[in-house]
Amino acid sequence: MGTLSPPVPRQALARVLRGYRVGRLLAAEPVAEGLLNRGYRVTTRSGRYFLKCYVDRATATRGAITAQHRATTALAARGLPVPAPLADRDGHTVTDHQGRRFALYPWVTGRHRTGAELNLSQSAELGALLAELHGALAQVCAPVTQPAALPGADPDATTELIGALRSLAARHRPYGPFDRLAEQRLAERAELLAAHRHRRPAPGEFGRCGWVHGDFHGLNLLHRGHRVTAVLDWDRLRVRPRAEEVVRAATLIFNDPVTGELDLARVRQYARGYRAAADADRPELALAVHRVWWERLNDFWMLQWRYQRADPRADPLFPAAAGQTVWWCQEYEQVLDAFVN
Repeated sequence: MGTLSPPVPRQALARVLRGYRVGRLLAAEPVAEGLLNRGYRVTTRSGRYFLKCYVDRATATRGAITAQHRATTALAARGLPVPAPLADRDGHTVTDHQGRRFALYPWVTGRHRTGAELNLSQSAELGALLAELHGALAQVCAPVTQPAALPGADPDATTELIGALRSLAARHRPYGPFDRLAEQRLAERAELLAAHRHRRPAPGEFGRCGWVHGDFHGLNLLHRGHRVTAVLDWDRLRVRPRAEEVVRAATLIFNDPVTGELDLARVRQYARGYRAAADADRPELALAVHRVWWERLNDFWMLQWRYQRADPRADPLFPAAAGQTVWWCQEYEQVLDAFVN
């Protein structure tokens, strides 16, 4: 899955690199792309680098990128596995070229690993790493004022959205197996929402807020041997309940890619690793589990992309994500127990 933005021509990549003391461009190849930005592995006379092209309008402002760079540079200085951007000849880490923004990073060796590839000890270490990142972010970013309220998703608005999406799915042409699955899952979710709507979290029921990575999952982690060598893609650095990032990340890292079901043995060790390193208590994790569960029960962004934006890039993610929500409703107590005990 890649961004909808056009590729960056090699000539433009070469011009961007001229602003850095890295030598002439010798080779450039696209790396695996996410939904928002583009990336290139570039080889110059001085070595290999990662050149990032910021595309998403919500995160590609100069102010947002500069704030990310300031935080990641500080985290790297503390010895954390966070690549710091390189400065250009003028001392800047953001380069504007032909209406796009770029940043250059050292190339980090490693590979992505699924949660199933991590043993129980490594799962706990990953939780401890996330706790360490949260603690360091609190030291290097601006002080956080705790909000008075964080309203959960409105089930009435979700019910209306379900109705609209069911209509769009039924009318989609050509109508295929995905549309049939979407209709089935939407009908199923409407029933689940009706059954659980009384469990909407109260606006004041959330844990401590702080700076979080915002998109902590397997595709933003590089491993080499038994350790994490890089935590990537800080575009969504923001202030949120920290324990909710813990829960959300687990649902993306330790899930079955087909059914969406969570590996609760690994989740338990990961959560224990986080709680021990962050000194987070069980009630805080319990609040986070409930709020993330409610968020998922009300969330249809993948279908909204397909039917309201005519953008099918997230379609492959939908079957497992939808399956996980149904399974989570059935196994709510078991999931909660894995995070808090």
